[in-house]
Amino acid sequence: MRALARGKLVVFPTETLYGLGADARSDVAVELLAARFWPGPLTLVLRARPGLSAALTAGSGTIGVRAPGHPTAAAIVDGLGGPVTAPSANPPGAAPPRRLDEARAYFGDGVDVYVDGGELPGGASTVASVEGDEVRVLRAGAVSEAALRAALGGE
Repeated sequence: MRALARGKLVVFPTETLYGLGADARSDVAVELLAARFWPGPLTLVLRARPGLSAALTAGSGTIGVRAPGHPTAAAIVDGLGGPVTAPSANPPGAAPPRRLDEARAYFGDGVDVYVDGGELPGGASTVASVEGDEVRVLRAGAVSEAALRAALGGE
């Protein structure tokens, strides 16, 4: 997508809520649970490669990685030809938007492109930390902890 390639912001639909997207070039290798649950509502927190921007890691040494299952979100990533960083399209403490007009009310002209995907179902992606064969759910969401453990061959 040309706007992302030019460093612009884009609000777009995901499986659950609208996301606020920007180009997030990264060559983080994703394995284990990604093969089973991606594309879809699972964010994996992985060790970030050395030199990755602190703006993406918040200085934590980790990064959340997700492959979107929503066709519009996937098309935006494909259109950019690289990864997109996309937290929920809301300011801290505000409710994540399920409709485009809600996201527009938060950001107005501060976002260059708004992509309408209609009203979204809401909810959240599951956020799981993965270290070796161990998985720890950091935020419960659409993919259950039991399903994650089963995919790893655990309980």
